Amino acid sequence: MPTSSPFTLDDLRRILLEGAGADDGVDLTGDIIDTEFTALGYDSLALLETSGRIEREYDISLDDSAVADAATPRGLIDTVNTQLSAASNA
Repeated sequence: MPTSSPFTLDDLRRILLEGAGADDGVDLTGDIIDTEFTALGYDSLALLETSGRIEREYDISLDDSAVADAATPRGLIDTVNTQLSAASNA
């Protein structure tokens, strides 16, 4: 589903919950934009699954190192939106 709409925090929340769920006590509905993924209970394996789901759903390719460097939802959202923009300009 390629899209020209930006990838949002709500999109990321949905994909995180579908792919890896949430640890007990983690409220993904709160202000998590700058909370590190490790504090949210998501390890590198969960982020790998998340990035794979994003790639399939949005028909983009994410650089593994860029995903690994995205320590927070804001960082991952920025990475995804950069790729979406590049894909729509190609």
